[in-house]
Amino acid sequence: MTTLDAGIGRRRPEAAGRTAAVMRQARPDEVADTLSARDGVSRAAVLLQTTASLLWLPQAGLLALAVGSIAAGSDASAAWLPALGILVLGIARAVMDGAGSRLAFRQARSHLSALRNEAVAALAETSPLDVTRPSSGFAASTLAEQAEAVVPYVARFRPARSRAMIVPLAILACVLVFSWAAALVLLIAAPLIPIFMALVGWRAKQASEEQLAEMGSMNAFLMDRLRGLTTIRSFDAVDRTATQLRASAEDLRRRTMAVLRIAFLSSAVLELFAALGVAMVAVYVGFHLLGELNFGAWGGRLSLAEGLFILLLAPSFFEPLRDLSAVWHDRASGEAAFDALKKLAASGRKTVAASSAKGGRVGAGGALSLSVEGLVFRHVEGAAPVFHDFDLEVKPGERIALVAPSGEGKSTLLALIAGLVVPESGTIRIGGLVVDSANVADLRASIAWIGQDPHIFPGTIRSNVTMGRADVDPVRVSAALEAVSLSDLAARRGPAMIGEGGFGLSGGEALRLALARASATPQAGLVLADEPTAHLDRETAREITESLLRVSRGKTLVVATHDPVLAARMDRVITLNAPDSAGAGA
Repeated sequence: MTTLDAGIGRRRPEAAGRTAAVMRQARPDEVADTLSARDGVSRAAVLLQTTASLLWLPQAGLLALAVGSIAAGSDASAAWLPALGILVLGIARAVMDGAGSRLAFRQARSHLSALRNEAVAALAETSPLDVTRPSSGFAASTLAEQAEAVVPYVARFRPARSRAMIVPLAILACVLVFSWAAALVLLIAAPLIPIFMALVGWRAKQASEEQLAEMGSMNAFLMDRLRGLTTIRSFDAVDRTATQLRASAEDLRRRTMAVLRIAFLSSAVLELFAALGVAMVAVYVGFHLLGELNFGAWGGRLSLAEGLFILLLAPSFFEPLRDLSAVWHDRASGEAAFDALKKLAASGRKTVAASSAKGGRVGAGGALSLSVEGLVFRHVEGAAPVFHDFDLEVKPGERIALVAPSGEGKSTLLALIAGLVVPESGTIRIGGLVVDSANVADLRASIAWIGQDPHIFPGTIRSNVTMGRADVDPVRVSAALEAVSLSDLAARRGPAMIGEGGFGLSGGEALRLALARASATPQAGLVLADEPTAHLDRETAREITESLLRVSRGKTLVVATHDPVLAARMDRVITLNAPDSAGAGA
């Protein structure tokens, strides 16, 4: 399609207002229960970090052995060999932990990029007529801000979870070899930590989801108000808008502080039970070595080296749980971000997607016929159909006007013809070819779309005509500008830049520029125009009408309009009646 402007299939205001609520209620694609379940970091990254943590066990054993030997009266030189072993193990531990962390981070970034690409691709394929389509502010917030929470979730949570499952069991087994009493203390203290962390984590995930949803809604609200800033000033609603924005920001602040309070609570729970567990082990070992407690060591007494080994392992027993607590908030935020990305990628109404299959050949530059047979379409499942068994025949080179009250399906029919949404049933043919995945790419290249609110890109007038198309040469651009009476304006402005959205151009000039894009596309055999004269004064509407007729000369033209003057210039007028009729020619 020569032009895909912002006015294509513009959603109704009430549908846009429901976007955030609809997205929050939608279920994500069940590709995986959680991100770490299938597509997180690889086993290699987890294995490296877990092995690095386990290397502390032989390090602690060598350290306890060296101190015990010295305390037993051995020469200090006897500690050199254990010290060398501690050094080698320490270096290996640092290298393995660093390598595992880097590998996990790279894989997390790669996976986040894949999720973003999936979400962006799904958004690009979502039909403009989909009432559940998220607002641009909500989508931008999810992709740019919320999605970043996936990285610490993948890179840190899964390795921490694996260490918390393996390392404490290994330490417990080592301690149990020397003292069942110390092992019992650790065994009692350990389960209390994950139990309370899980209780806190459920609430943390809910709070994170509420915070992210509020952040997306606030971004959507702010973007909408910035776009309508001129209207807000015209109606003297600046103060009211500022008050609404302040209230939204305050609500976001409260939700953010709630998330932080829960995060601090989980850390406090961990530190309390970890401190109690280490303290109880230290008390037992100390009184046992002093001879006050003569039980818990399998019928014998612990030596200094054995007691020191247990004391060195006790804090390390809780260290993986402490690491897990530190990333517990990352888990809550990451799962909320993961769900938000999956909701963006969730299936909705899609455009007719082009496939790799080769379709038929479209005529080069000639007027195209249009045939609609048995068309059935409704915006929302279960709602009354916009079209029911609708039929339409347009001959090559014919100019027709679609006339109906607002909301009766004029713009919807144009979007269906252009393949911007898939109908429930029925067949649409352009130039004899069915609008399906095999033909849609070639057919769109033969369609020129002119919307009532065309998007103008930053750049010169000529660059907005060429749109980066290599086959549109300067001669063709000049002819297109002449056809829509923009030659004088282009000559005056020269290389001067137009602002985003057509800043610096009037509404009529922006529409004529969209007409010039269509005129510069000789292979376009079908022109679709959606309310091209809406919101224009009588003189400007007359000029746009004349330009539209010149641009569509030798092409098939289908125009949706309320303008009786424009409709009277067409060869035929199609009145879109109630959904149970197919429309009538006039």
